[in-house]
Amino acid sequence: MSKALEGVRVIDLTVWFQGPVSAQYLADFGADVIKVERPQGGDQGRGVRSIKSLEVGDWNQYFLVINRNKKSMAIDLKKPEGQEILYRLVEKSDVFLSNLAPEMLAGWNLTYEKLSAINPKLVYATNTGYGKFSKVTKPSFDMTVQALTGVMARLGEPGQPPIYLGMGSGDAYGGIMSALGIVLALYECRRTGKGQSLDASLYGAQLYLAAPQLQAYLAGNESSALQHSRREVENPLWNLYPTSGKWIYICEPNEDGRFAALRRALGEPAALAVPAFATAAQRRTNNEALIATIEAQTLKQGHETLMAALRAAGVVASPVNNFADVVRDAQAWQNQYFMKAYCEEVQREVDIRGLPVRLSKTPGEVRSLGPQLGQDTEILMMDLLGYEWEQIEALKAKGAIP
Repeated sequence: MSKALEGVRVIDLTVWFQGPVSAQYLADFGADVIKVERPQGGDQGRGVRSIKSLEVGDWNQYFLVINRNKKSMAIDLKKPEGQEILYRLVEKSDVFLSNLAPEMLAGWNLTYEKLSAINPKLVYATNTGYGKFSKVTKPSFDMTVQALTGVMARLGEPGQPPIYLGMGSGDAYGGIMSALGIVLALYECRRTGKGQSLDASLYGAQLYLAAPQLQAYLAGNESSALQHSRREVENPLWNLYPTSGKWIYICEPNEDGRFAALRRALGEPAALAVPAFATAAQRRTNNEALIATIEAQTLKQGHETLMAALRAAGVVASPVNNFADVVRDAQAWQNQYFMKAYCEEVQREVDIRGLPVRLSKTPGEVRSLGPQLGQDTEILMMDLLGYEWEQIEALKAKGAIP
């Protein structure tokens, strides 16, 4: 079965997370992604064995999953001979992707001007921290940019510390935005025959991630930028409630019919059948009292019993699961949001995050986990770039390749 991006060749000069995951999305759907790494150690992600000093398993899931379906070339781009290898690769590629500092790329003679002169059809994609026109030179991290965008200030209870959304969400989302930009530029190149440069920043991705609250603030609703206590939300029917087990999230509009359904699910307690909660306007005015009353009822039950009652009453709600719960969810595996893949490092199948998008005729797949450093250097130089073995040996002697 053919793949959606079959025939597209990507030079992946990225490290850590946002850039590599952008290339990973392209590789999952058939692009020929060649990861170019420094000979000494390669992508720094190869060394990740723990996160915040906590072991993450007996295999390097950080690097191997983000760099799945890729080939690896080890080239010393500080050397002119190494740059010449990359130029020959640019001639035969459609995309150049990097999240290295623009100054570093310029120092290696890998600017857009230089590479587009070699291949006018090239899509030159960068992943920066703060955008192409930013003057900020400090390093960008998922958590520091999330703090900058206002997302953290919006989360959590008033008077309590802001909450970091976590999980590298900005990097992962930034990678999706980068992959989208690349596919758009490729489509335009197919139409016009001309390449272009593009940038997808961590800052821009997280600002987009902040919608719709950020858009509400732009429209004049200043309260949308503030932390809101769950004990004071304007619509008590759209709120988070504790049980004797898990927390649950109820999501219903403040309408009489929906409030009646919630009362049925809670067993028609007399405390909810009072005039103060009779109309939508009264429920909004007496929101704090209603939230406390509903919470007193939900705490009397376990989440499974309560969820069954909510479903029977037609109330939209969900338990707040943890990762242990979600990896046991059959629908996540059926949709290939989770998958299994063979890991050479530990000689067994391992569980990995899968594909966020399903295409019916040209589906993505995971063919292999991340490559060993430089494992494809020689074969690509001979078969793709046309080097003779004597030339390869000479380049090794000069230190351009290991």
